[in-house]
Amino acid sequence: MCVAMSDYTPPGSSGNEAANKAVIEQLWDCLGQRDFDGVGALFSATGQYIDVPVIGGDSGAIGPVEVAARLRLGIGPLEKYILHPGPMLAEGDMVMTEHSEEWFWNTGEHHLVRFCSVHEVRNGKVERWWDYVDIGQLTAAAPAWWLEHIMQGYK
Repeated sequence: MCVAMSDYTPPGSSGNEAANKAVIEQLWDCLGQRDFDGVGALFSATGQYIDVPVIGGDSGAIGPVEVAARLRLGIGPLEKYILHPGPMLAEGDMVMTEHSEEWFWNTGEHHLVRFCSVHEVRNGKVERWWDYVDIGQLTAAAPAWWLEHIMQGYK
C-alpha cells in the first residue's frame, strides 16, 4: 500500500539542512586543497568513507585518521588535482552532491572522475560518505604504478 505524502516523514532531523550542507561545503573546501587531515576532522569516530563499487571487498575508512589516510593514499601522489563542485541537495541528515575531479599523474595520464556523493551528517559530524563512481573508468585511465601504490592500502 502506498503511503500518502502527507503521512511521510523523511529520516533525520529536518531543519538542519543548512548546517549539514555547510559541513559538506567545508569537506569539499578541504579536499580541494588536499587538506586530508582537515577532511578527516569533519568525521565522527564512527564515520565511514567508501567508494560504493568496492563494498563487499573493502570495509572503507572508519573515523578521522583512516579517512585522511584513504584520501592521502589515492589523491596524495597525484601531480595535480582539481575539484569541480556541483549541485548539492539536503534533506534531514542527508546531503547529496554531484561533482567531478580532474586527476593528473606525473607520468602524463589525466582523467576526469565523475562522482555522486551521499553524506549523512549528525551533530555536525560526517557519519557516512559514500562515493558512487565508475571505478572501471578510473582504473583504466590510471598508470600501473599508481594502481600498485593503492593496492598497498592505508590500514
